[in-house]
Amino acid sequence: MQKFVLYISMFFTLAFNAEGQDIKVASSFDTSRIYIGDQIRFKVTIDQPADLSLSILSFNDSLVKNIEILSGPEIDTIKRDGRIIIEHDYLITSFDSGHYQLSPVYAEIKYGNEIKRFYSDYTFLEVVRPDITPPDDAKIFDIIAPYKAPIGLGEILPWLLAVLIVGALAYLAYRLYKKYKNKEVVEEVVKLTEPAHVIAFRELEKLKEEKLWQQGKVKLYYTRLTEILRQYIENRFSVNSLELTTDETLTMLLHSGFKKDKNFERLKNILQSADMVKFAKQSPDASEHETCFNESWSFVDDTKIVAAENDNLSEGGAE
Repeated sequence: MQKFVLYISMFFTLAFNAEGQDIKVASSFDTSRIYIGDQIRFKVTIDQPADLSLSILSFNDSLVKNIEILSGPEIDTIKRDGRIIIEHDYLITSFDSGHYQLSPVYAEIKYGNEIKRFYSDYTFLEVVRPDITPPDDAKIFDIIAPYKAPIGLGEILPWLLAVLIVGALAYLAYRLYKKYKNKEVVEEVVKLTEPAHVIAFRELEKLKEEKLWQQGKVKLYYTRLTEILRQYIENRFSVNSLELTTDETLTMLLHSGFKKDKNFERLKNILQSADMVKFAKQSPDASEHETCFNESWSFVDDTKIVAAENDNLSEGGAE
């Protein structure tokens, strides 16, 4: 009973001390607006008494969906007048435009089984695409008209001599070629371009043999799988999917004449599942890895270009 009373007394003493001391948590970006692909710093700062031991929330691959961490955190500690200031510094970027809200970052302290947290404010970031199209009323003109200087014989003569020399050399080369050329006709070999589905099937087989998800490399597995599908879409439907987001890819595919059928839904599910793994840190079951692979194979097989049969053979059989 005395130990229980002692523990309760210690808890309330520590809680009162933490409540009475000034603990500040702040989070901020270098700037609130960037272009796609720009790199900026995200900083978390904790200003606390030196005698307290706080646990600080740390980020791994991303702050939120579509805001990726390139490096960090770089941790710096400054001691000043009985207090310490701890800074966590991240280098971040984003490749998807939009308005992003980052939830408050917190530091916490434990008292036995109790936890007290101290939060920062919300932080905001706008990611925009660069405006590469000039306005309709934009007019481009010279400040002053170009000056047309007269051309003299001294400027023309070197060019005339060069043309005569090149012409003479070309004529001489032609005569030598006619005289000593090989009589044998070399058949030109034309390299045929492989069909899109042949390339895709070959790459899918390679991916299967690599056994990436079996080795725990789930994110790399889905990255490779979607790259194969996006390259197939570009080769088959002329949609530059490698440079587009999932939503943009599906929209452009419909504009190309693709029907909104079972194969469209199949592709949509594969790309969205891969996005959840790559950006939301989702961990699917092994069966889902197999399903995404089989669905990708079926999508290529169902949408490939099938060579037409020989009409003459068909007519001969009918006769």
